[in-house]
Amino acid sequence: MPNIGPFELSVLAVIVIALLGVGLAAVRAGARPAGPLAWRSPGLLPPVSADLQHRVRELYADNKKIEAIKLIREQTGLGLKEAKDLAEALASGRPLPVAPGHARPDLASRVRELKAAGRGEQAVFLVRGETGMGQSEAERFVDAIDAVDAEGGEG
Repeated sequence: MPNIGPFELSVLAVIVIALLGVGLAAVRAGARPAGPLAWRSPGLLPPVSADLQHRVRELYADNKKIEAIKLIREQTGLGLKEAKDLAEALASGRPLPVAPGHARPDLASRVRELKAAGRGEQAVFLVRGETGMGQSEAERFVDAIDAVDAEGGEG
């Protein structure tokens, strides 16, 4: 075993203290480790697949609410309250929740924006993800928005 003198011990102590200080500062600042939600803006939900939405509805129908919430947490990385709110919204057919002050435009408006930007496939994907519709249903929805706009509807 090598001899460790007082200088080496003091350097080691300073390093350990510095690392602890950085860790405490990160905890106080509310920092979270990188993971499924590292990209997410506060108040916005991560993508919720149609399969996950369907499975959550099934679990709620079978009175397995805790399992539904756990499934959401595992697949999205959401916290307990966010996952519970999402599970309840999905089970009751309500729109997916967003945090106060983070209201977003309705689905049709977001579809119009994507289509105007030449991103029609993403518009269909958005509709599928938020409604649980199949591919052909979502495509008809997106096409119907174009038809309403052409007839002088919203837009």
